[in-house]
Amino acid sequence: MTDSIVLLGSTGSIGTQTLDVCRALGLRVSALAAGGNIGLLERQATEFHPELVAVYDENAARALETRLRGSGVRVLSGEAGVLEAARLDCGTIVNAVSGSAGLAPTLEAARLGRRIALANKESLVVAGERVMALARESGAEIIPVDSEHSAIFQCLQGARGNKIKKLILTASGGPFYGKTRKETLLKMRNATPETALAHPNWSMGAKISVDSATMMNKGLELIEAMRLFDLRADEIEVLIHRQSIVHSAVEFEDGAVIAQLGAPDMRLPIQYALTYPQRLPGAAPPLDLAAAGALTFEKPDLDAFPCLALAYETAGRGDHACRVLCEADERAVSMFLAGEIGFFDICEYVKAALANI
Repeated sequence: MTDSIVLLGSTGSIGTQTLDVCRALGLRVSALAAGGNIGLLERQATEFHPELVAVYDENAARALETRLRGSGVRVLSGEAGVLEAARLDCGTIVNAVSGSAGLAPTLEAARLGRRIALANKESLVVAGERVMALARESGAEIIPVDSEHSAIFQCLQGARGNKIKKLILTASGGPFYGKTRKETLLKMRNATPETALAHPNWSMGAKISVDSATMMNKGLELIEAMRLFDLRADEIEVLIHRQSIVHSAVEFEDGAVIAQLGAPDMRLPIQYALTYPQRLPGAAPPLDLAAAGALTFEKPDLDAFPCLALAYETAGRGDHACRVLCEADERAVSMFLAGEIGFFDICEYVKAALANI
């Protein structure tokens, strides 16, 4: 179990829930880093009194430095400041930065042989081959925080070297999933940022919520799983599981399937990444199987969710193609949230970017 953490992306959804876990377990927070939400960052720094706080936005950093003057907390700015936070000697570096901006601190922590609780899937999508090679060389330990990859990681603890037949990544289907393809497409046709952000089961940031609505998020998780567990795309199956109780599963060559179940609460995989290999009482609620009711599974419609199909097609093309997929999606989602393009245009934008490489 770790005794202290550096938390990158502290003001986002995963970041704030990580601090819930730190409160519950009494963990020390050595450093915080965030984009520019200095109101929340100031409150976090005042409560946890880290050694340093890093802010990507330099103007916000100057404002925060004024607010924290006399507190003993160092304030750094820009990517250089975030990388300095990532270099601190601590038990675990939690990378909860959103988007491809999380790659540089992942690489730095991997180079230094740190234990990394990785919630930034983009690190493994845009440079997974490089990150994993660096971790092997340095002895860095990468423990996934995404609920699906944490579930697989947990299922594999008892594998004892037995051969994996396939991984089963579960997906909620997002806010637009319908009982029929026609119903699904009808929901998508008039999608607005507000409706796309209304996830049925999880409380997440804007980017990941839209990715869940297009199912690009599951495509990125497919690529992440390939890198983490050294498998091919055709060895990973995606299944729609609307209840978000079975977080993922592993099928072994004898046909046995081991799954990890839990309430849809990100504090559980976050806590496991911080306490591994131990399990402790914590902040997440227990699962009541009797109250959960029926658990259903079905194959996704790749015609209705072409972003997932696009990710499957791109997965085997190496880091460069996966980087184009990821960065084009970031740009397209940003444009959609700004009202510049429609929901269906997100996939077309990504497809066009991939066609140019």
